[in-house]
Amino acid sequence: MKIRTRYAPSPTGRMHVGNLRSALYEFLIAKHAGGDFMLRIEDTDQERFVEGAVDIIYRTMEKTGLKHDEGPDKDGGYGPYVQSERMKTGIYMKYAKELVEKGEAYYCFCDKERLDTLKTSVVDGKEITVYDKHCLHLSKEEVEANLAAGKPYVIRQNNPTTGTTTFHDELYGDITVDNSELDDMILIKSDGYPTYNFANVIDDHTMNITHVVRGNEYLSSSPKYVRLYEALGWEVPKYIHLPLITDENHKKLSKRSGHASFEDLLEQGFISEAIVNYIALLGWSPEDNREIFSLDELIKEFDYHRINKSPSVFDIQKLRWMNGEYIKAMDFDKFYEEALPYIKEVIKKDLDLKKIANMIKTRIETYCDIKDHIDFFEELPEYDIHMYEHKKMKTDLDSSLKVLEEVLPILEGIDDYSNDNLYKTLLEYVEKNGYKNGFVMWPIRTAVSGKQMTPGGATELMEILGKDESLKRIRKGIELLKNR
Repeated sequence: MKIRTRYAPSPTGRMHVGNLRSALYEFLIAKHAGGDFMLRIEDTDQERFVEGAVDIIYRTMEKTGLKHDEGPDKDGGYGPYVQSERMKTGIYMKYAKELVEKGEAYYCFCDKERLDTLKTSVVDGKEITVYDKHCLHLSKEEVEANLAAGKPYVIRQNNPTTGTTTFHDELYGDITVDNSELDDMILIKSDGYPTYNFANVIDDHTMNITHVVRGNEYLSSSPKYVRLYEALGWEVPKYIHLPLITDENHKKLSKRSGHASFEDLLEQGFISEAIVNYIALLGWSPEDNREIFSLDELIKEFDYHRINKSPSVFDIQKLRWMNGEYIKAMDFDKFYEEALPYIKEVIKKDLDLKKIANMIKTRIETYCDIKDHIDFFEELPEYDIHMYEHKKMKTDLDSSLKVLEEVLPILEGIDDYSNDNLYKTLLEYVEKNGYKNGFVMWPIRTAVSGKQMTPGGATELMEILGKDESLKRIRKGIELLKNR
């Protein structure tokens, strides 16, 4: 049987890292086996629908390279691919009524006041209300009378209260739960829309989905899914429940963390390819210890049996390192094109931006790092004169002042401010005075940048700044050292 997987997001906002990992794994499982990967929009929860969220889904899929074979924009014969459109076909109500006929579901007419009187219990820190099957005992005549009178209703799954239900997960193996833990979940809501859980089962079966990948927070719902499949006489797909993704403090990723969604990460200057690579490793590992993979390489290597069961920690520093590796390996023209908006945000002067980009390419980990590396080109910052003191270079305030005063007329006397000529000129001064290179270059670099760390050496910075600005900054350094 051909493997068919689906990514079925709800349009409720930005794509969470956990959702992106589910989409990526579904994509890799299908493509590794030469199967089909489908996009389905699950918009049955109208209260949580966010305008523009569908566009975010498409944009994210495009940027990450997760190309779907079927979806709302690519009909493969299993459409519609949007649940609100599928609802118009009557498919969900059809199967809900079939379950009612089989005694596997029933109409429930309880109003909010009655539901508020039901007993609640705490499970995993959450307060839940278990329905007491009150409406299951209504006669067929009572049900028909209520329907004829237009009384609001939901349709609930009729789960047994004794015995057990067992289902198989590809990672966790066979899992058995007591049926007493299974609530009679709602299948059709009072607005006529199917619930997320019910629509999932109907759509996955009617779209021939063979593998369902989702977070392990859905493990507890799986017995209810399995009972629906069995009640309808359908084959249960293969379930793959993924481990939780936590932050560095082992707490669930939240929006407050600042890196909970794909778009958050893009805004922080990360590259989509690096994000995909990193997220692939949040729960899965190859046979060797390799860490850098292109999407095509992931397709070739990905074996879902190697997915871990233990929670995965989202380490932003590890992602920063990986992103830096991608930037280092990037073609310069592509890097320049992507880095240019960040450079122009800082540099307003008429400087050689390509030289600046080339200087920082191997020194940054994200595009947002660019500002701190280049802001001194635009304007010399206020700086502490003790930066001129450097043990390794054997410089102090007095020696730095002496060097700057001696090189100033030399630099004033030349017009060729290319890096090569500047270096040659200063090297002659170094050799003539018997100095070490750093003894001279450190105070000059400090004077022209006002920073301890710069993306280039003294002469490289002066080449970009030009003669007038370089001399102006050296004079400023002399003034600061004299007036200390």
